[in-house]
Amino acid sequence: MKAIKETHFLFPNQTNFYKGKVRDVYTINNELMVMVVSDRISAFDVVLPEAIPFKGQVLNQIAAKFLSATKDIVPNWVLATPDEMVTIGKICEPFKVEMVIRGYLAGHAWREYSAGKRTVCGVALPDGLTENDQLPQPIITPTTKAAVGHDEDISKEDILAKGIVSQSDYEQLEAYTHALYQRGTAMAAERGLILVDTKYEFGKVDGTIYLIDEIHTPDSSRYFYAQGYQERQEAKQPQKQLSKEFVRKWLIENDFQGKEGQMIPTMTHEIVTSISERYIELYEQITGEKFIKNPSENIFDRIEKNVNSTLLNLNTK
Repeated sequence: MKAIKETHFLFPNQTNFYKGKVRDVYTINNELMVMVVSDRISAFDVVLPEAIPFKGQVLNQIAAKFLSATKDIVPNWVLATPDEMVTIGKICEPFKVEMVIRGYLAGHAWREYSAGKRTVCGVALPDGLTENDQLPQPIITPTTKAAVGHDEDISKEDILAKGIVSQSDYEQLEAYTHALYQRGTAMAAERGLILVDTKYEFGKVDGTIYLIDEIHTPDSSRYFYAQGYQERQEAKQPQKQLSKEFVRKWLIENDFQGKEGQMIPTMTHEIVTSISERYIELYEQITGEKFIKNPSENIFDRIEKNVNSTLLNLNTK
């Protein structure tokens, strides 16, 4: 199994290149963005040393499905998905916050709560909650969008006070976030899943707000299996979940949380294969579709051919 760890394309009229934690982003004519979703995997804001076969295909195809299914709520950046690992779309000026929304007390929010905090990003939480409990209502816990290093929790009040986002724009982002989460929750329920928490990123072009990046993928979201959820909570058992949390837990068990001086544990072939299999399981559970593995030969040639053909069509429209 081959995995794409990095790309070095040179597309026609390419004007810029940016390498993110997982995505390689190519700018065309300073107007279009070609986003190649690599097989890199990150956790605790650190890119792990081994790439995961088929992870990029999984993420890109899930994102394409949910972006298409939510464009009646908010316009999104996508113009075309020419390849299973590529999305082409509009260049937007991103807001410098990520809109994280939580319907359940899990992951980072639970770690904060269990440490004694009863306020997360300015939102008060009641006493007496346990891990993975459903919250009284979904809450938005934004983070700053860091260019480098760790994203940081921030409150709505600080976002407005610091002028990071205007009040009118932020209120629109809140409304979109709640509506998207409601749609994602309904779609997850159809698959026997609970959308526990997720994040959305937004940008702006000519005064219009667009949904950007990916949505409802295992990298940006956490899912529980609905069947047996209540029984597991009452028995104080861990929830059966579909998310990248299993990677984080494996790292924590091996004394790594992205902190200075910590060493990333060795990623054996068995670990890499098991992560790949979990991502494919995730795809099939979330979408209800059989995952079709793309041939691992000539991946770069295939991507280049598909992107060039699509760019030509977009430019001639």
